[in-house]
Amino acid sequence: MNELIAFFKTTAFAHGSYTNIIMLVVGIFFITLGIVKKYEPLLLVPIGFGILIGNMPGTFGGVYDANSVMSYIYFGVKEGIFPPLIFLGIGAMTDFSTLIANPKLVLLGAAAQFGIFATFFGAILLGFSLTQAGAIGIIGGADGPTSIFLSSHLAPKLLGPIAIAAYSYMALVPIIQPPIMRLLTTKKERVIQMKSTRVVSKKERIIFPIVSFLITIAIAPRSLPLLGMLFLGNLLKESGVTERLAGVARNAIVDIVTILLGVAVGASTQANVFLTSQSLKIFALGALSFCIATATGVLFAKLMNLFLKRKINPLIGAAGVSAVPDSARVVHQEGKKYNKNNHLLMHAMAPNVAGVIGSAVAAGVLWGILG
Repeated sequence: MNELIAFFKTTAFAHGSYTNIIMLVVGIFFITLGIVKKYEPLLLVPIGFGILIGNMPGTFGGVYDANSVMSYIYFGVKEGIFPPLIFLGIGAMTDFSTLIANPKLVLLGAAAQFGIFATFFGAILLGFSLTQAGAIGIIGGADGPTSIFLSSHLAPKLLGPIAIAAYSYMALVPIIQPPIMRLLTTKKERVIQMKSTRVVSKKERIIFPIVSFLITIAIAPRSLPLLGMLFLGNLLKESGVTERLAGVARNAIVDIVTILLGVAVGASTQANVFLTSQSLKIFALGALSFCIATATGVLFAKLMNLFLKRKINPLIGAAGVSAVPDSARVVHQEGKKYNKNNHLLMHAMAPNVAGVIGSAVAAGVLWGILG
């Protein structure tokens, strides 16, 4: 009997608490969203299973246990190694042609970043420090890698809640954005058809990542790891002589890093670290910032139409957040509901990729000022 009791004490049943059960349910919920609802399954399935790994009671070898395997994987998160590798892959799979052909749409990507700075001040009002507020605010860009990168430098203790909030809202783009888009636009505006843009030459596509890198890093030097890798990946794609490297970046590297990053982020949400009042505030602020970012993008598109002869469909302003390509896809689907002949996907990709650049620049500015 003593041996049985000793064995029982080594099991998870002897060490569990209601907080562990709550987090295990959250992990299963994330997995269900990914598999059943197909909401960003490449992100939510690894993150959900990571939550299970991090919250099995009585275990050793988690991300916070020194010299464990999981702690070495988590090293890539907390030291900001994984996000630049994700950006390398994003650059290698992104076509900037629409943005090059219609550069004024970069303003929509910039306008959507207003949510970041609005939430920054909101976080301060809720009692967070300046550095914590900067890390929380970046959630408004709906950019998981950038959120992880900035929080690892400004607020490492909040990395888990910030990362989960950012990826959750990225996955919920199809649910959160459409009601805001419909609320802020009229039916007449939603049916606006945008003409096809001009064909962008190969020379322009090659020059763009080089010039963009020089300009953005001059403005926000601390964005170098993110934007440097983003534009390198794009140059590998567009140069025409490094397709093999571009293929590895957008496939193998992104897939491997996504698995490792997702599992590590999920495993970092241990109940005793994650279930706090701060986490609830972060989720609330993240939702607010994402809604503000979507709204300001749409409203700025409406403002631009006051001065443009060739009107733009204000729905594409919602794509100014960094959730590539999900926001652009949502804009396209929403536009087709009101005009079956309306094809907004490529037009929406311009503010969408501009949003990626904008959120990385914003992260660099915040880190430079607050770091």
